[in-house]
Amino acid sequence: MQVQITDVFLRDGLQDEPVIVSTAHKLEIAEALIAAGIKRIEAASFVNPRRVPQMADAADVISSLPAAEGIRYTSLALNGKGIERAVAAGATDIQVVTSASQAHSNANAGQAIEHALAGIAATVARYPQTRFFAGVSTAFTCPFEGSIDPDHLLRVVRAFKDMGIQDIGLADTLGTTPTENVLASLAHVRNAEPDLTFYLHLHNAHSQALATVGAGVSAGVVRYDAALGGYGGCPFAPGAHGNIATEELVRYVHEAGHETGVNENRLAEAVRLARDIVAHSPAALAEPAR
Repeated sequence: MQVQITDVFLRDGLQDEPVIVSTAHKLEIAEALIAAGIKRIEAASFVNPRRVPQMADAADVISSLPAAEGIRYTSLALNGKGIERAVAAGATDIQVVTSASQAHSNANAGQAIEHALAGIAATVARYPQTRFFAGVSTAFTCPFEGSIDPDHLLRVVRAFKDMGIQDIGLADTLGTTPTENVLASLAHVRNAEPDLTFYLHLHNAHSQALATVGAGVSAGVVRYDAALGGYGGCPFAPGAHGNIATEELVRYVHEAGHETGVNENRLAEAVRLARDIVAHSPAALAEPAR
């Protein structure tokens, strides 16, 4: 089986680090990922730079990424303004994101889920040539509300479907949801919406994410997000753990007899580069949100 991996280091991996990585260094890491065989790279998020200063150069990153055949760069946006900024920068593949939890939506996007979805829908409709896909944060567990009702998750999924979006990622933002709970909620939405494509974005508490991947692959889910070195987290989800490490995911998938198209030795070089760059980047000085 071919398992597809999106590396999210440049966005999710860096957004929670207390440093500012330069645009030039971000582009260097993108080139290392491409050399390793990663075909899909989450490169930036178009969010409020006062709240997430690590993403202040999103437009520069997107407009400067190396052109390479077969490589798809993705961006993230939480609202209409973010979508507009991403399109203006030349983004072709935009992930629109909302939370499955009202409390996390208020903390992360500054508005209720219903308002967030309405704003996203109105803006998505204005850009029919852009490839949109969706992400649902705190799809299974919220740091403020606890477990997420699968029926509530399904309502969020269907809101994205109503926008014409067919490709939807479900995020275990804290990384603490037991594998069986992830699979149960995933089965619930897949059974209700069998024509949609689902993928998983797993953070990794208690080293359980790989077990969830194994169960997910057995259930037919073949797309996963991961970040070099296991970096990442959510600044607005207290207790969120880092992402599943791309190198660990690739090794696990290969040992299980599946293919990724990724060269593990070149990927190890990318990990070393990312760690060195983070270690030598200047500290981030965030302004208070206004």
